[in-house]
Amino acid sequence: MDKEETDVEQGVEEDTASGQLGWLNEASVRIGSTLDLVTTSQELADFTVPHFADGAAVDLLESVLHGEEGARPGRSGRPATRAMAVAAIDALTTLEPDPVGELSASNVDQFATICLTLGKPVLVSRIEPDEYVRIAPNSRSAELLRRAGVHSYLVVPLIARGVLLGAADFIRAGDRAPFTAADLELATQLASRAALFVDNARLYEREREHVVALQRSLLPRATPVTPGLTVSHCYAPTADPSGVGGDWYDIASLPGGRTALVVGDVMGHGLSAAATMGRLRAVGRTLMAMDMAPDRVLARLDLAARDLEEDQVATCLCAVYDPADASFTVVSAGHPLPMLIGPDGSASFVEVPIGAPIGAGVIPYDALRVPVEPGSRLVLYTDGLVKSRTRDIDVQLDRLLRSAPALRFARFDAAALSDFAPAGTERFDEAVLLVAAARPATWASGLRVWDLPGDGSAAGAARKHVREQLGLWHLDDLADVTELVVSELVGNALRYGGGPGRLRLLCHDRLLVEVSDTGPDLPQIQHASLSDEGGRGLQLINMLCRRWGSCRTETGKVVWAEQDMPSGVSGPPLP
Repeated sequence: MDKEETDVEQGVEEDTASGQLGWLNEASVRIGSTLDLVTTSQELADFTVPHFADGAAVDLLESVLHGEEGARPGRSGRPATRAMAVAAIDALTTLEPDPVGELSASNVDQFATICLTLGKPVLVSRIEPDEYVRIAPNSRSAELLRRAGVHSYLVVPLIARGVLLGAADFIRAGDRAPFTAADLELATQLASRAALFVDNARLYEREREHVVALQRSLLPRATPVTPGLTVSHCYAPTADPSGVGGDWYDIASLPGGRTALVVGDVMGHGLSAAATMGRLRAVGRTLMAMDMAPDRVLARLDLAARDLEEDQVATCLCAVYDPADASFTVVSAGHPLPMLIGPDGSASFVEVPIGAPIGAGVIPYDALRVPVEPGSRLVLYTDGLVKSRTRDIDVQLDRLLRSAPALRFARFDAAALSDFAPAGTERFDEAVLLVAAARPATWASGLRVWDLPGDGSAAGAARKHVREQLGLWHLDDLADVTELVVSELVGNALRYGGGPGRLRLLCHDRLLVEVSDTGPDLPQIQHASLSDEGGRGLQLINMLCRRWGSCRTETGKVVWAEQDMPSGVSGPPLP
């Protein structure tokens, strides 16, 4: 070979090497455009067809799809894999590889099994007639490969950071040249680069799963009894880990048959936001258990948020439903306006005075009382339901208003929320949706309210009302204890509260007695010596009842006591 021929051959090799390097560099741009395992796998398959192969398939380990570590190359046994992506030229679309999304079928003799077991590529330049069954998932698929003229096969492992993640197979058919050792080296380099993108997607998915698991563990496990209300709720995370963490909701039973509904959103995402959310929810539940008014709950929550080291703020909306007068008391700390859907399906936003976000240090908060009719629905949500990357928030809110009447409780889950959310597939933030529907007043047979005289006859009148009503409810077994309790509550109201105002008796899953007065001081159990004539009333109530407490109102306070129902009784008889 003369010098001129040698120079030409060297130039061809340099052009080939330069082209291969450019192709590999292009792979770094076209593969891994998202941190999604399915998309990344499909990008790898699509990138190689038809430039490198006539057909390609990508399988990933089942453990990788769950965010876990892959396998160590060289260990015994073929790890379970799942088909993730397939690509082929038009002439090979009749082939039958493993269906995408299904577990890959294999046996110990297949080339893919050898590749995954040893962690090394396998090259079959010319497929022999008896080798098709070692490539295809079954005999039918093997025959289709043979008929389609597939003549060369190559499978390479996907290994990143020393961990096996899956494998990619390639085929050539027809007049195309078979795979060579140079093609094997090129495919190995491509697989090495693609495996890093797959591993990044795996780590990203694992982070998301951890945040979502923490988020769900910090949300309510069950819905408490809500007299007069039917409450449905849904939490929907996003596929993007950067959009998870911080949204919460809560439902709490309060004395007097009232129900507190809370929806909040920590500004931020990730583990830190989820942890802050858990702290705020815990503080909020403690404050609600003390039966504070919703505006005072948010004020105390603001003080607690300012003590958190994360220095984060949150929006929050608290609504307390009172079945006695069928009304919500709503308070907002920078949160999106709730929506009220009437019995006729008409929808409107509730113009609640919007205070500063929790943690901003700007208090107090103003409450709004919202009367509702039976069949009305109050809709609480976080802004992830309406935020969109492409549409203005006012447009989204308007669409929410128009679509809300169609919301039903039959299918209230993440899928339903995605169908309902105006943002649809453009939703990039997690979302919470909580709907509280006021039930018809059939349950009201368990509620009785009496105005009491302001003099010494109040205790006798209260005992008479209680005994007669318990007799009508067939709860005579509770009459003696309830009479004693109501006497003590009325007596305290006469001595320290300026006289009793109203007596309320509520029977649902428990029996509750409630006495209001105009006094500002909340009662506390006192130590009474043997010589003291009084001071033991609250001690008796504490021993006889399941729980008791008090809360301030606009005109004074309410003191209440709660008893368990007799065995086998769940509430008053229906009228």
